[in-house]
Amino acid sequence: MTPTEPTVRALVDAINAGDRDGFVARLAEDVTMSDDGSDHDPNEWIDREIFGSNGRMAVLSETDGGRGLVARFRNDAWGEMRTRWHFTVEDGKVRHFETGQA
Repeated sequence: MTPTEPTVRALVDAINAGDRDGFVARLAEDVTMSDDGSDHDPNEWIDREIFGSNGRMAVLSETDGGRGLVARFRNDAWGEMRTRWHFTVEDGKVRHFETGQA
């Protein structure tokens, strides 16, 4: 499934293409994020959990106009898991995103 929200769709496409620059281009300069309820530095997290460990995402379903996703996410560190994601998008940029096991 392809997310209907254009900014979120671009993030998923960047993840699956291994395109860190394309991913970062969709983030607000002051983006924040959390993983399983714990806040993290977004740049460190995306390097460790996505681009430094060959992360890939297969979207299973969406809510909230494509801002909420349930996906199979896999990386070389943790293997594959069912995850939930929610993105706060303003003016075509992600201001905050949350993820965790679904």
